[in-house]
Amino acid sequence: MIKIVLVDDHFMVRDGIRAILEEEDDYEVVGEASNGRDAIQLIQSIKPDIAICDIRMPEMSGIETVEELKKMGAPTRTVMLSMHDSDEYILQSINAGADGYLLKGASKEEFMKALAMVSRGEKYFSGDVSSILVRKIRSGENMNSKEDTSKTTINKPITKNPFDLTKREIQILHLAISGMTNKDIATELGISKRTTEVHRFNLMKKMGVKNALELSNKARENGMIP
Repeated sequence: MIKIVLVDDHFMVRDGIRAILEEEDDYEVVGEASNGRDAIQLIQSIKPDIAICDIRMPEMSGIETVEELKKMGAPTRTVMLSMHDSDEYILQSINAGADGYLLKGASKEEFMKALAMVSRGEKYFSGDVSSILVRKIRSGENMNSKEDTSKTTINKPITKNPFDLTKREIQILHLAISGMTNKDIATELGISKRTTEVHRFNLMKKMGVKNALELSNKARENGMIP
């Protein structure tokens, strides 16, 4: 019996996945969590075989959850189940250590195939996701999203990085404190507005601030910008 933990902040999504798995003899849902922090505690406690994680959640994102589980050396394998097919989400998930990435629009057959492969220690990425990876490889782009170099000229270095910001977050830090909106930043960096929002949310969460003014003050207080 393969033990599964569901991690998603939407009850209806968890309920739907549970209903699918209850029809299968080889899978058992042994726990549910609505955010990453609760998921980590739950996984530490019951040690499931697979955790199916959403990406965007309160408290801690699915990507951060996977990263933390890998740092802890947890044996639980992870499958990202998301409605987002953005390049950055996919690459960040892979770099975090996810064993699979499946879109929420996937069929039941593909969903079960993914779980079967991941439970055997293999990787699974849906067709749409695989095509993105192939495109990245063929174009010669860096697969490490944290080392991604933006098309923008806004690549100012910072003297200190006490909050362990990624290169993209540093770019957004400079643009945000200059007064640019998420839409403006997205245009400047050549990424989607939703992706910008996620990066900005992660940036502000890491730095413990709530608005651009606090962001600017915190950056200066910590010697990150002049």
